[in-house]
Amino acid sequence: MTSLALGQMRRRPAAFLGLAVALFLAIATVTLFGSLFAADVTSPTAARKAAEGPGLMAIAGAFGEIAVLVAFFVVVNALGFALRQQHRELALLRTIAATPRQARRLVRGQVIVTTLLVAAPGWAAGAAGARSLLAELRRRGMAGPGVRVPGTPVPMLVALAAAFAVGLAASAVAARRISRIPPAAALTASSTEHGRTGAPRLLAGIGALVGGGLLLRLAATRPAERSDEAGQAALLGSLVLLIAVALAGPLAARVVAAVLGAPVRALAPGAGWLADANLRGYARRLSSAVVPVTLLVGLSGTMLLMTHTAGRAAGATATTVTSATDTWLRQAELALLACFAAVSTVNTLVAVTAERRREFALLRMVGATRPQLLRMLTAEAVLNTAVGVLLGAGVAGVAAAAFSTAVAGSAVPSVPVAGCWWIVAGAAALTVPGILVTGLWAVRGPAAELVGGGRD
Repeated sequence: MTSLALGQMRRRPAAFLGLAVALFLAIATVTLFGSLFAADVTSPTAARKAAEGPGLMAIAGAFGEIAVLVAFFVVVNALGFALRQQHRELALLRTIAATPRQARRLVRGQVIVTTLLVAAPGWAAGAAGARSLLAELRRRGMAGPGVRVPGTPVPMLVALAAAFAVGLAASAVAARRISRIPPAAALTASSTEHGRTGAPRLLAGIGALVGGGLLLRLAATRPAERSDEAGQAALLGSLVLLIAVALAGPLAARVVAAVLGAPVRALAPGAGWLADANLRGYARRLSSAVVPVTLLVGLSGTMLLMTHTAGRAAGATATTVTSATDTWLRQAELALLACFAAVSTVNTLVAVTAERRREFALLRMVGATRPQLLRMLTAEAVLNTAVGVLLGAGVAGVAAAAFSTAVAGSAVPSVPVAGCWWIVAGAAALTVPGILVTGLWAVRGPAAELVGGGRD
């Protein structure tokens, strides 16, 4: 099984590269914030008392709880995509007498190998990030001059254990379907895509939706002087709502794409019609492409609206609802979360497009030209961006409304129009070029050879 696992990873480097980057970010994030916790625990009492503000452990906790959840959310999404790309190979293994247990063991082996490969770089990046962040906190007076990152390996071991736990749990869920159904049915299912979202996934999505709503209600009921608690609850609520969107992704993305597809078909009757049909016909693939964009827009939009709303509330009431330190912390958190979401977006979109080489070759064999395929991909990229932006904006809007209710007494947040446009432009800049550049590579080569499996 080890050789099979490594063979699959070599055969599909695009899918596993995305998983590797996601696991790298997760390990680096846990190492970073674990190192800050360790620095606070091992620092002298006098150094902790010399710091101003909430304290190093509180800052690390406020940063870490959201950043770690986002990092592992990216891991689960990347792993699910990587396994969907192996559906046919796993089905073929089942038809030649591989047992469900062996199929699950193959998937676990891939997760373990990928995690071990990125562990050392993740540890190094996390430790370097902890030292840099601690130095900036010391410069701003939020950490005492005697606080240092200790040399203990505990944060690194915790990061590795957490990555293993999340990766193996996610792989068990993802491999469940292919390992439970009969081999012949598994092979048939691998060649098609089911449009329906399973009942357990929908129920989990509904549960996440309810949980997100409760967190936003908690944020909205915080008093103005406890705006930090309201902000953390609103940000955590937005993340839970984004998880709900991911769980119901195929259904939600297809509904929004159906609404947006009409104008695209009208503007580009040929390429637009084909792009719209592709997106709605392959709901799971659409969800894989849309969820990272939704994550990027949802988290960035929530942080931007919350920061702007807090600043406006402070100016209107002449209170200390926010401060330069609070603003810097929120901006740093926004930069970190946006980085995770941006990496996830690029990885997923490149992998999704690269895996369609055979599909593009089939279209070329029935008469489609390369320029026509690129126009179709352009229309798909625009639709992907629009669907992700709309879903992410909806999450950001309700989260910011809850925060605004707490700090300003109004459910209408302050909206920085220019900043929102920059988020939309950033999402488009990551989505459209990523799809088109990968598409240029994917449409190259002899169509007959690609269809016949002569090239990967």
